[in-house]
Amino acid sequence: MEYKIVVLVKQVPDTHNISGDVMKEDGTINRPALPAIFNPEDLNALEMALEIKDKTPGTKITALTMGPPSASEVLRQCLYRGADQVFLLSDIKFAGSDTWATAYTLAAAVKKLVPDADLILAGRQAIDGDTAQVGPQVAEKAGVNQVTYAEEILELEKKSITLRRLIEGGIEEVKVSLPATITVVDTANRPRPAEVRRMMKYKKALSRLDFASALKTHLEYKDEEELESDLKKKGLLIPVVCADDLDVDLRKLGLFGSPTKVKRIENVVLKKEETVELTPDSKGAERLISDLRRAKILG
Repeated sequence: MEYKIVVLVKQVPDTHNISGDVMKEDGTINRPALPAIFNPEDLNALEMALEIKDKTPGTKITALTMGPPSASEVLRQCLYRGADQVFLLSDIKFAGSDTWATAYTLAAAVKKLVPDADLILAGRQAIDGDTAQVGPQVAEKAGVNQVTYAEEILELEKKSITLRRLIEGGIEEVKVSLPATITVVDTANRPRPAEVRRMMKYKKALSRLDFASALKTHLEYKDEEELESDLKKKGLLIPVVCADDLDVDLRKLGLFGSPTKVKRIENVVLKKEETVELTPDSKGAERLISDLRRAKILG
């Protein structure tokens, strides 16, 4: 049995040092102001897809990302690890999308590009928004079953999948029919590193949005047409999908089609007002327990 798997990945700003300075007036993030990284839990989703592929030869993995031309980098990272094909959804009409508009666009792309997908995998959430909404909304808009907070695949059959998922205070085993959308947590696995041989093959993979800058360094090509032809021949062309390529309502895309707006981001710094020093002995431990009970942290 072989499967067709779509993995939704995202290039996100490194939010470790984020502040109000990186917000634009329209409430969206000024992404060039922060370094970009591969969203961590999307790597866990990709690893889950690769583990399925390892066990079921013939399985095909397609990675999709929506973002600016620079998002090609996360697609190259997917190719380095074992993805079979990738697509970059990039269009000014997608810019400023909230979770609703993002999910609407991604679901339309899955239907168009991999209409017979068995599984759609994504990280539980992206670190730039932390909403955990896109995966479930993609499932709803694609009309497929969904399992969130998945940690392990217990059984994968021709028409169903059984998973262990995290819930508050414990775990749950759930079985759903395929096709299904699965969101994956960071404890699910340890993402594999890039393969050196695949890195050597795909490090020059480009989308047509990269052509103008690429020609400045690839002097052997006389124009974009010659560059595109050579990339296609070598399997190094990253396809770009625009709004006009999808069956979508343009009024539901991007900032205009987003019902949610971010008004302001504040940088909150927590400061300690009082400290208590405890001795490293039984008396110190007794005092700590007493203080925690008084604060009703311990019962």
